[in-house]
Amino acid sequence: MTSHIRIQLHETAQIPAEFYQNHIFAHVIQSDAEAIEVAQYLAEHLAKDAAARDHERRIPWQEIQQYSQSGLWGINIPKEFGGAGVRYKTLAEVIKTLASVDSSIAQITQNHWAFIEHIRLDGSLAQQTFFFEKILQGQRLGNAFSEKNSKTVADLSTTLEFKDTHAILNGQKFFATGALLAHWVPVVAVHKGKAYAALVPQHTKGLTIVNDWSGFGQRNTVSGTVYLENVKVDLAHIIPIHAAFDRPTPAGAISQFIQSAIDAGIARGALKETIHYVRHHSRPWVDSGLERASEDPYTIANIGELQIRLTAAEAVLDLAAEAIDNAIAQPTEKTVDQATLLTAKSKFLTTDIALAAANKLFELAGTRSTLSELNLDRYWRNARTHTLHDPVRWKLNLVGNYYLNHVALPRHAWS
Repeated sequence: MTSHIRIQLHETAQIPAEFYQNHIFAHVIQSDAEAIEVAQYLAEHLAKDAAARDHERRIPWQEIQQYSQSGLWGINIPKEFGGAGVRYKTLAEVIKTLASVDSSIAQITQNHWAFIEHIRLDGSLAQQTFFFEKILQGQRLGNAFSEKNSKTVADLSTTLEFKDTHAILNGQKFFATGALLAHWVPVVAVHKGKAYAALVPQHTKGLTIVNDWSGFGQRNTVSGTVYLENVKVDLAHIIPIHAAFDRPTPAGAISQFIQSAIDAGIARGALKETIHYVRHHSRPWVDSGLERASEDPYTIANIGELQIRLTAAEAVLDLAAEAIDNAIAQPTEKTVDQATLLTAKSKFLTTDIALAAANKLFELAGTRSTLSELNLDRYWRNARTHTLHDPVRWKLNLVGNYYLNHVALPRHAWS
């Protein structure tokens, strides 16, 4: 690691320098079916040490390397640039599959996939060609978007100053998911009231990444602080992302959609864990007269209800995916409104089932399921933490206002 990279957790020093080098190009996935197959294979591998990784708050650099080498990080790159251009229903299935076993690792890709859409929408042809090629080769995009001390999430103080041959970044970011493990750190900054994204190569002078994320959930997302001190940026690496919200595009819906899919994945994993524990470890209640906990009619009914709610949430998520695909193909006020509206509905439902399934795990599994060595509480901690990204109470307001007063949903990354 170079001297200007300041890290607080000693474990970061164990990341070898070659981690950031592309000696072997990533596999290039060719189809929707292949993307799902690869995700299922990878999830089986990630599941083996998921509880230990979370418990030890281990930086998953080896897992991320395998993940990006699998080709999944490039599946939403358009076909004309060599990607699979998968449907958003497929992207959701990939996310849910991975989030069901390790939602931290699934979240690390969230901003990468969302930013691919910003490159597609507002990058020049030269930028699209350059960055899509790099991503297909296995390079990763991080994120330095949010700031924790601003009045609202949309108020940014990080500045971008344009010079004749380059630009200069100054500011401080937080919630920088995956920045430490990325080859490029997209930094959202303001110039004359407009938001731009500057893609900064890892280890650039003046870029300091501090692994200080201390949240009780999503522990392994390395979502810490990024300091920017007179960071010099190539003009060819700056994208006017404000343009994606100056006209009808599905950029905001896509960002929210990926968040929603992660929550659905957490719910899927928690419910699977509950069923396994009840079948193999839980004891029947003393007054039931039953031989096995899995025969308890109240437990059976609870599992049935959770499964129905998960099915409903995933069904609406699929509807949102279809609406996003339609908005990409035909970006109009109507199609973008539908994509945003259905995504908001899915976000409410996936938040609800993620929290419910993670909580019911303990109620149905029993007291022994709370033992720290099992670390089953990671599902609840991850659900509670991740669902705080965008307050779901506002989804109810936005959806209600749309139907009652014909008010279009706002156009930004949090609606």
